[in-house]
Amino acid sequence: MGTRASERGRPRPRPAGVSYTKRIVIVPPDPTWPARFQTVARQLRDALGERVSGIHHIGSTSVSGLPAKDVLDVQLTVADLGTANDVLALLAALGLTLRPEVTADHLPPGLELPPADLAKRYAHRPGELHVHIREEGRFNQRYALLMRDFLRAVPAARDAYAEIKRQLARLQPADTEAYYAVKDPVMDLLIAGAEQWAARTDWHLPPADA
Repeated sequence: MGTRASERGRPRPRPAGVSYTKRIVIVPPDPTWPARFQTVARQLRDALGERVSGIHHIGSTSVSGLPAKDVLDVQLTVADLGTANDVLALLAALGLTLRPEVTADHLPPGLELPPADLAKRYAHRPGELHVHIREEGRFNQRYALLMRDFLRAVPAARDAYAEIKRQLARLQPADTEAYYAVKDPVMDLLIAGAEQWAARTDWHLPPADA
């Protein structure tokens, strides 16, 4: 959810920015996910200070009631992605693994966007944490937050997405290529509904979670 990536900014059938495990394991919603995020967010804020303007909990673990892989997704917002190297160095000092080859997010079909609107930087703690660095006001920074808030606000969309994830994990538990080849187009369909919801509700970017 807002975390798909392409190493060169082109549409791809799977997220290059997320490390694969041998199996796709979707677990029931875990009530500890918000608290785990807050612990991570405090560590990030203490380390990064004002280098980031916002720290947000994104992805499926940020949506109450949504099954997910047991890995947190965090979005760090920066004023200028050109300064991200300083942030990445501090993330490395916290023990995260840097993925310098990941430089852009997935482009939904039918959209024409400048490369800067998809640019990102990425680091992770495999099996535990994904950290996405995006520039304030860019398409990809907004996408992750809009999708999160839409799924939080519209239970029917959340539950339909949950069922798709469960069935994909059941049918393709060891084939991550197949899992993401289906999941990514589903997300592209969901964002169309999210944009309609945003227009109807006058949605705006939310304040930082930390």
